[in-house]
Amino acid sequence: MMHELTLNEIAAFQKEFAENATNPVKTRAVVRSGVKAASYDSQAASKLNRTFSIELPTDNVTNQKQSGRCWLFAALNVLRHRFASENKCKNFTFSQDYLFFWDRIERANMFFDHVLETSDKPLDDREVSFYFHAPDTDGGQWAMAVSLIRKYGLVPSYAMPESFTANATADFNHVLNKKLREDGLALRKLAQAGKTDEVEAARKEFLSEVYRMSVMAFGQPVTKFDLEFRDDDKNYHLDKDLTPVSFFNKYFTDDLDDYVVLFNAPDHEFNKLYAIPFEDNVQGGSPIQFLNVPIEVLKDAAIKQMQDGEGVWFGCDVGQESDRQSGVLATGLFKTDELFGIKSGLTKAERLATGDSGSTHAMTLVGVDVDQGEIRQWKIENSWGEKVGKKGYFVMSDDWFNEYLFKVVVRKKYLSKDLVKIAEGPATPVPCWDPMG
Repeated sequence: MMHELTLNEIAAFQKEFAENATNPVKTRAVVRSGVKAASYDSQAASKLNRTFSIELPTDNVTNQKQSGRCWLFAALNVLRHRFASENKCKNFTFSQDYLFFWDRIERANMFFDHVLETSDKPLDDREVSFYFHAPDTDGGQWAMAVSLIRKYGLVPSYAMPESFTANATADFNHVLNKKLREDGLALRKLAQAGKTDEVEAARKEFLSEVYRMSVMAFGQPVTKFDLEFRDDDKNYHLDKDLTPVSFFNKYFTDDLDDYVVLFNAPDHEFNKLYAIPFEDNVQGGSPIQFLNVPIEVLKDAAIKQMQDGEGVWFGCDVGQESDRQSGVLATGLFKTDELFGIKSGLTKAERLATGDSGSTHAMTLVGVDVDQGEIRQWKIENSWGEKVGKKGYFVMSDDWFNEYLFKVVVRKKYLSKDLVKIAEGPATPVPCWDPMG
């Protein structure tokens, strides 16, 4: 049913607004300070005291700066804490720039695959439009980091330091995506004409150009380095002539297949494995799969993993009910309903289904406070530097975990046998417009 907004209706709205004596006061507060400041509830934040019964030994934090590489930072934080524990070197860091370089190349190649697979569909097809909308983006998943590490290995941060472009990706992404869209159109035309040989020749040319662009933006990826560090006891260590892959194989057990991504999407069937093929970044790499389970399963597994001394990669909707500067994530932190005189109450399932919420940021769980089975709060290692939160660390209420945390990465041993069996497949693929993506 169509409705035309009339001037009489607007006059009634104005009269109703004027009849409430508190509205002018609220208006002045919001106009001057903004919605968050005007609705902030300090009592909600004061309930979180940053003391944890289970806490990993951590120190410095990393900083992704103006980039969307949180998924990569969180994955490398999990691995660096493992390295730190085994080698007594708690502030050791890996190069995000190195893996991000290879991610650009691999995603370009994957985009070309998607373009060719869908070349028989029109450009305005929903799937085709999805691929051309953002051919090569910053965001990612745990499995994408696994695929890159397995293929290209790891290097210390000093062996390939952060570049300007890695810290501020917008300009490079703009140029790269414009090029990829043009390349994609060219490949579509060749495929539609049945020119298979020309397709492959063009792809190699395009990938070579992407490689050249990426080297100029992020630096030439290191092929050999010396591992050199002092441990926490001031002992000196030197291991010469390592390649990125030999470093990973020598200092890590490749148990990355032992991890499962648990997802909590109440708008999808629980105890079911879903595949997200449209986000895979490496052809032949680890597929992106989510085991959808009730929120209690995520909590239980995450706590058990931290009890055993290992951090937990997780994805959440960090923009909801969050105070970035103080590093607080808590439901009820902003009393916007009271401020505006409205009533809101979307469920987690409804927020996912309508696009109101989704996984927007990845971080690392490094602590939790449990009192006689009651979870009081969670400790988070973020990748936004030391100037936000408490030296870069955030605190999260358990209610916020329920509402806005969507996925955790845990080892299979913390799951029931039935869930492990489901996690090992087969998986049900979802379309690219699914809110799980």
